[in-house]
Parts: sequence; structure tokens; C-alpha cells
Amino acid sequence: MFKNVIVRVPSKSISEGLTSANEGKPIYEKALVQHENYVSALTKCGVNVTVLEPKDEFPDACFVEDVALCTPKCAIITRPGAETRREEAALEDMHQALRKFYDNIEKIEAPGTIEAGDIMMVGDHYYIGLSDRTNQEGADQMIAILEKYGMSGETVKLDTMLHLKTGLAYLENNNLIVCGEFTTKECFKDFNKLEVEMDEAYGANCIWVNGTVIVPEGYPNIKAKIEDLGYKTLVVDTSEYRKIDGGLSCLSLRF
Repeated sequence: MFKNVIVRVPSKSISEGLTSANEGKPIYEKALVQHENYVSALTKCGVNVTVLEPKDEFPDACFVEDVALCTPKCAIITRPGAETRREEAALEDMHQALRKFYDNIEKIEAPGTIEAGDIMMVGDHYYIGLSDRTNQEGADQMIAILEKYGMSGETVKLDTMLHLKTGLAYLENNNLIVCGEFTTKECFKDFNKLEVEMDEAYGANCIWVNGTVIVPEGYPNIKAKIEDLGYKTLVVDTSEYRKIDGGLSCLSLRF
């Protein structure tokens, strides 16, 4: 169960965020409303939400998931593979927020790169995607830190997805949403897989929060499959964040 969540309010510079999408620039006012609705949904799941102030100099800073991994035993500050985002991992207000909850805070060092959007937690085991943003050195450092605290990790090579959690979502109870290249990965063969077609790939980025699954708006088929497994669902519109390669999981640290 999660007790705490950290989010950051989007900045007015969000329209300058990194993107591979071809869907136009996000509209700040809409992004702000969507973020407020996201926080409201999280609160309904019974967590305490720490809200950090926007940082106009960092257009992607609302995607807090990438700059830290929050485990039950420690927090690990990452070193993002996107150079423009590395200073986000050093922001003092984020470090202060983490220190309120963690005595043990570790850090990934150069030449390692890793973004926590490439990390999926399954109990005490962590799957780490090797992507354009996360390299072998970063993954090795992360696994060594996890093992120091009695946890474990393994790497998963990505061929097409931006991040591991672009096409995966663990819903607890051995249930795993899978999309694209992940449908045939050997390391996921023992999960109960909910397969998502590529034309609904964005909908695969759901988040489980204390028994409820938050689903992006516009994917009724995925929502129905999740509800068929007995989960409660909440729907949140993240269409403005999609324009800069962001989704539900990217917008929060959950622990």
C-alpha cells in the first residue's frame, strides 16, 4: 500500500517540454486543470500528496517520476539520460521532500544514466528497462543499491518504447498490462497479462494506488478489462501531457 505521493505543479513553460509526439504543444491552463484532477484522484485513493511548486526553467519538471526511485527502504536520486533534465534531479525542494520520508537516500553517478520511468516495481524486485534514457551502467548502479537494501533487480532491453512503463503497468496480484514489444518478453511470461493493442498503447500507462487503478481518459476497453479483474477504476484526462510524452505514472512518485 502507498501512503505518500509527491507531485510537482506544471510550469508555464510546459509547452517547451521534450517530445517525440506530433500532437501540438500542451496548453498550460488545460494542463493545470488536468493536474489538479490527477491530484484529486490520488487523494481519493487514500494517500497524502506533497505538492511541489512549478519550476519555469525546467519544462519537464512536472514529470517527477523520472528523477527518483522511491522504494520501501530507500530513495534513489537518478541521473536522467536526457541531458536537459539532469538538473531536475538536483532540485533542492525535491531533496527536501524526500528527506521528510527517508533516512536513506542514495544517488546514481556518472557515467550512469537512468530514469525511473524505466523502472517497474513488483514486490521487492525491480525491472529496469535499458533504453535511450537508461544505460547499462545506470542499471548496474541501481541494482547494486537495491541489493544493498535486500531488494533485487534485472534489466529488460527496449527496442521501440521510450520508457519501460510506456508499455507496462503492474496492477499487483500478478496482473500486468502489456503492450507492443513487452507482450512477448520472456521475463514477463509468468504474469497474468492484459494485452493492449498498439493503437491504444497510451492507455497502457495506468497506475495502481491502494486497490484502485487510475486509467487515462479515452480508453474504455482497457478500463473494462481492468474492472473485469475486480479493480475499482478512476479516469483522469492527461491529454495535454501526452503531447510531451507524458502519462499518468510520470506525474508522481508513489511510496
